[in-house]
Amino acid sequence: MKTDNPAFGNFIDKMTELISSAKLEAEIVAEGKCLLAELVSNQSWLPENYRQSSSQSYQQFLLYCDPEERFSVVSFVWGPHQTSSIHNHTVWGLVGMLEGVETCDEFELKDGMPRYSGVSHQLLPGQVDAVSPAIGDWHRIKNDTDAASISIHVYGANIGKVRRIRLGEGNCLEDFVSGYSNQADL
Repeated sequence: MKTDNPAFGNFIDKMTELISSAKLEAEIVAEGKCLLAELVSNQSWLPENYRQSSSQSYQQFLLYCDPEERFSVVSFVWGPHQTSSIHNHTVWGLVGMLEGVETCDEFELKDGMPRYSGVSHQLLPGQVDAVSPAIGDWHRIKNDTDAASISIHVYGANIGKVRRIRLGEGNCLEDFVSGYSNQADL
């Protein structure tokens, strides 16, 4: 996505400054949450082609990737009642709710397997959540509603290229690389 939209361009500029100057992940997460909250407080900046759901699965649209792949920005569009696998990220990540509602079920690694921690929370428009290996990296996302939901994710890498792990069929851990729904456009 081009950064000619003022709100999105301003967000990218501020994230680039933060990534260039911050020394600690905790600083990036804390300040990045504020920047993302400001971005998702207004829904009008995200073009229609990055808001499209699919009945097949959730959509993961790359909006921006830093030229050095220090961070990426992605819109996730969840159709009604769609759910992700239980998965990790391996890098810090921020999730800002743009519209709709998402439920996050948190998992912890126990004996090498992700186990439900007993903690779930909902993200509502304007709210921001964080993940990372340092603060909790395993979760499952669900859209439990009858309408689409859209969240904006910021990750500490080009997340579409990062080798990660998910819980697959038969409760087996499997490697995966998510790619992007708009891969052909990149």
